[in-house]
Amino acid sequence: MAGGMIATEDRPPVPPVSGGGKVTLFLLALVIVAIAEAIGNVSIPLGAGKIVLLPLLWALLLGGALGLLSPRLPAPLRLTGALQNAASAYLQPALLIFIAKLGLLVGGSLPKILASGWALVFQEFGHFFGTMVFGLPVALLLGIKREAIGATFSVGREPSLAIIGERYGMDSPEGRGVLAEYLTGTVFGAVFIAVLAGLVTSLGIFNPLALAMGAGVGSGSMMAAASGAIAAQQTPEVAKEVATFAAASNLVTTTIGTYFTLFLSLPFTIWAYGKLEPILGRGRRSAVPEAAAGGGAAAPAHHEAPIGFAETVVAWLLIGAYGLIGNWLTYGVAPNGTVVAGMAIILGTVLSGWCVYLLCGRRLPAVLWVSVLGMALTYPGMPYAAEVAAMTGKINFLALATPILTFAGLSVAKDVPAFRRLGWRIVVVSFMANAGTFLGAVLIAQFFLHAPAG
Repeated sequence: MAGGMIATEDRPPVPPVSGGGKVTLFLLALVIVAIAEAIGNVSIPLGAGKIVLLPLLWALLLGGALGLLSPRLPAPLRLTGALQNAASAYLQPALLIFIAKLGLLVGGSLPKILASGWALVFQEFGHFFGTMVFGLPVALLLGIKREAIGATFSVGREPSLAIIGERYGMDSPEGRGVLAEYLTGTVFGAVFIAVLAGLVTSLGIFNPLALAMGAGVGSGSMMAAASGAIAAQQTPEVAKEVATFAAASNLVTTTIGTYFTLFLSLPFTIWAYGKLEPILGRGRRSAVPEAAAGGGAAAPAHHEAPIGFAETVVAWLLIGAYGLIGNWLTYGVAPNGTVVAGMAIILGTVLSGWCVYLLCGRRLPAVLWVSVLGMALTYPGMPYAAEVAAMTGKINFLALATPILTFAGLSVAKDVPAFRRLGWRIVVVSFMANAGTFLGAVLIAQFFLHAPAG
């Protein structure tokens, strides 16, 4: 892409991780998962509401702390930059297991999801425009100029970096803005969205299904954190519905997100900036510090080490075992024959979806194929759908979310130096954008779930 890729040529290549290093990484992940699940759910009262801290958040925080403290730790516990990049690469295998579980949940609930009518369709406009509606005015009031476009047109995942990089270049103000959103989401996104979702849920204002749709922000780790915080405050039956609706919303956001942000969200944010900046930003000097204007110097150290197919399969098996451990420690379901069979079905769904992904030339994301196959297995009327749903239903989806956040935590420390170069104002704006995508979707979904009569 002309001027669009993240500047990395000035960095030395990341050395490959040895087999022993990968063993160390997975052992550290196992210890973190076990500690996080042993801590369990912790509720903190906050006025009329409460904040629920889940094992997945403990895992994220423990992994991040280990990375930050790594230089001071003994060699066996030291998380090198190469290991942090490897942890980032293992996020995708971990995410696919979680997506498979959600697909298996969604299949049996598809009639109920379809019955939600326009709520699931129109709430996506909240995801894609909520970032700008909530974030752009705050950015302009804080004195942020064109960086606000990049920071508020989306939640700033990898496709957004590519879109802004292609159009403006990463050394541009817009590029620095999307970089701020990317780094904020990487370092704090899951924690922030989980705390926000848990607090909003505790107020009892919104339908749990509307909240679930809001959780589908298009980021696997953030969706896992938000839906977990919502589900933790529901009955077991409603918690399953929360997971299914969050998965359905996230699938829609993920599959059409790149095109929506490219052709609708970004042009609309540019237009809104032109209209609002003379009003809200009049006479305000740019608040983005000069240190953040170095473009490539602040780019995220995003060097995911490629992993082979055999290694990916081993990772799936290990991460699946971690999920069974969490399912036992937190939810009291011992890994008996039925539970292990349920995990085997989940892993089989992941493997099948990945093979279809490869056979189709990687043209569509693997999460799509894994989701579709999972839904097909439990769709009412399919052979053995009830039996498959019963076996996989023994495994709580939150137990599979904890390994995702573990590897996310183990990978975030590499982005902290770049994150520190960004001004606090643009970080506040990034938080507002993340809040906007959640709250915007929730408000629209709530309206359509409770549409006025007549």
